Amino acid sequence: MSDHEPTEGVELPADVTDEVERLTRLARRATDDGERAAYRRRRERILEPHGFTARLREDDYLVIHPEEWLDDGTVRTDRIEDLSRAVELPLEGPGDPEDWSAVDAENRELAAAVRREGGAVHGENADALADFMGNHCAKPIASATAAELREFREEYFVRNAWPSADQREAIAESIALAFELAGEPVPE
Repeated sequence: MSDHEPTEGVELPADVTDEVERLTRLARRATDDGERAAYRRRRERILEPHGFTARLREDDYLVIHPEEWLDDGTVRTDRIEDLSRAVELPLEGPGDPEDWSAVDAENRELAAAVRREGGAVHGENADALADFMGNHCAKPIASATAAELREFREEYFVRNAWPSADQREAIAESIALAFELAGEPVPE
């Protein structure tokens, strides 16, 4: 059990939840074991003052819950009265469609930054990526998985974006530029 006071009725601040999700995604994308471990340690340091911990379920959900729920490393939900204190975040698949307008605005801002930084061809590609991520995944470009980017490049981009030869030639560089401007590594 934890040394922390019970967190009954205390909700985890949204900025903490967002940062924990970001660090988890970075850990999943990292190719180096040391880098993965560093992201996980940072995630735990952020959660510790709140009395929470995080784990990944096999169904690709990040579960953030009070540390006091652990019983020898296992959470026994049948012994917990108020399960609403846990936060479950899907790490694969579509994001929250309720946040579509905020996600779309974020993706459009990133696409505009790509256009300013890389020019019209990269801007057109970034606009197509923003369309795909907003309409098909309901999440920010920077949180795209390798599988989603593959689907974008191999299916959506060639069928729906009507790319020019210049756009097709530049697509990998356009995606890399979008992730660079978002401050995230391109998932492999």
